[in-house]
Amino acid sequence: MAARKKRLERGGSYPFKIKKGDQVVVIAGKDRGKRGRVIRVQPSRERLFVEGVNMIKRHVRPRPLPTGGETQGGVIEQEGPIHVSNVMLVDPKDGKPTRIGIDRSSGRRVRVSKRTGEVLD
Repeated sequence: MAARKKRLERGGSYPFKIKKGDQVVVIAGKDRGKRGRVIRVQPSRERLFVEGVNMIKRHVRPRPLPTGGETQGGVIEQEGPIHVSNVMLVDPKDGKPTRIGIDRSSGRRVRVSKRTGEVLD
């Protein structure tokens, strides 16, 4: 834990075991139980964005475009960030939440489901 904290304090990031495009389930918070696909990952903040989860409203002002016309204004709903500890990867074999392990025996780093042992990468 101390090494992670020092790395983050220096402005670095910690490598996530969850990547963009993975199916995850929310295990804590107001959206607990919801499933979705990871849209974006922010390793430096330890946060990720999940499709249809933690929806927030942004009030956007119409802005003129350089080509003429203007952008649409109004209230826009978009995904907000979720801390990586509040989600678990969904096992592709049985559709249940699983922890992730790293296997280096094949000569390259691959993610492995702790639940079924299936290779995820």
